[in-house]
Amino acid sequence: MEEYQMESNIRIVKPGAHGGLIGPNGETLKPPTDWIFLPAGDAGVTRKVTSKNAFWRVEVKKGRRTISLGIWAPATTISQAQRDVQQIRLTDEYKNKQTYAAKRREREQTEYETEFCLAIESFLNFHSNHKELEKKLAKAVTIHAIPVGSGTVARTQLIPIEERAARAVIAWMRHQTTAYDNLKIARVKGERRAVRRSLAQQSVELLANYHEGRPASENCPLQNALNKLH
Repeated sequence: MEEYQMESNIRIVKPGAHGGLIGPNGETLKPPTDWIFLPAGDAGVTRKVTSKNAFWRVEVKKGRRTISLGIWAPATTISQAQRDVQQIRLTDEYKNKQTYAAKRREREQTEYETEFCLAIESFLNFHSNHKELEKKLAKAVTIHAIPVGSGTVARTQLIPIEERAARAVIAWMRHQTTAYDNLKIARVKGERRAVRRSLAQQSVELLANYHEGRPASENCPLQNALNKLH
């Protein structure tokens, strides 16, 4: 393995074989001997360390996302950052800020939950005969999709809330009203997407019955799914 002894540098690397690291050009790397690994998880300490401009960030791809596993940096830098952050967190000012921030996040979450649920109801737009079911479905989808860190489409800000609501409904129905979770899908490029598209169309057709006010069928999968939640 090639060992780099530079005092100050920044690199983006990925895990390699046998605990090694792979550089951006595919080269095998080994951190300097006086460096240690700081796992991801404490943003305050990580920010202090990276502000010194001497670190290697270890990243991996998970689907379309890039995840940071942590950073390699000088042991002295990490130790000092941890001590500095700990001292800050013992102050009353910091504790008050954290309390205020927690209350603000809780308020924002509650407001977004209400807004998202209303967006779902607007998307569903069931006939007056089925308004009770509309509210049940909107609530069920919201509870599933809205939690912070859930990774669902409801948490993205890249698309309008109306589209988020529509996608969240179809995703919920795919798992709750179809056999998707138990299907054996061939490992062929595009096959899973085709299956999801077909199931989405089934969900749209099912929702159309309630939008147009038709009576629910005896074994309606939507009714059955919602009944199981209670």
